[in-house]
Amino acid sequence: MLLAIDVGNTNIVLGLYDGPTHYGTRRIRTMEDATADEFWLILRDLTVMTGVEPRDIDDVIIASVVPPLRTAFEELCEKFLNTDPIFIGPGIKTGMPIRYDNPKEVGADRIVNAVAAFEKHKCELIAVDFGTATTFDYINKHGEYEGGSIAPGVKISAEALFHRASKLFRVELTAPAKVIAKDTASAIQSGIIFGYASLVDGILARMFEELGSRPKVIATGGLAPVIVSETRLVDAIEHDLTMEGLRILYARNRPVKR
Repeated sequence: MLLAIDVGNTNIVLGLYDGPTHYGTRRIRTMEDATADEFWLILRDLTVMTGVEPRDIDDVIIASVVPPLRTAFEELCEKFLNTDPIFIGPGIKTGMPIRYDNPKEVGADRIVNAVAAFEKHKCELIAVDFGTATTFDYINKHGEYEGGSIAPGVKISAEALFHRASKLFRVELTAPAKVIAKDTASAIQSGIIFGYASLVDGILARMFEELGSRPKVIATGGLAPVIVSETRLVDAIEHDLTMEGLRILYARNRPVKR
């Protein structure tokens, strides 16, 4: 049984796999001072929910953009699972050439998404991940990672507005009925949701123009459904893209059992 962990700046997602079979996930808030014991309690909750015994977990793969949590996850694996985790980073066999000026600068989550998206679709594509930042990653038709774009995420953009404009207040991140709103809450929703959807379509349109082609566009991330419903250029949402990418990369880097 494989435990896949995606450690993001806002959320941590844990998923259980037996081969290609996905047993379930648990999403929690990222806390940089969390301990191995706390993660163990969360993992136990996931195993109870899915009917998996913790002793059945014999491998762990982790993609993390939060370096302070590495020690806690290493301790989790050593203390409770008796295994050494695989961390996505330099030296990992991705099966995907990285055409970045400095490949070490590419976030682990971006590579994982790119691998999963190309493995599934086998075509030129752009993966858009709506996380703490919104990332746009281009993979050419040969399965090579070419680069992309990074924008502030929806939530941190909204939080900046609320913090810096004292008379504005937090609203639910849903699309209002009209762009031209008649009340302040709807006006804020209009600016955030429709404005961000236009940002997404705008970057994609520029990418299409620069490439001279129209790649398939796949979206993932917690806020993808909210924004994608208002875009014109995103083709599909795949909620488990990162988890699936971790499963694929584990298969390509599986340690030899003695």
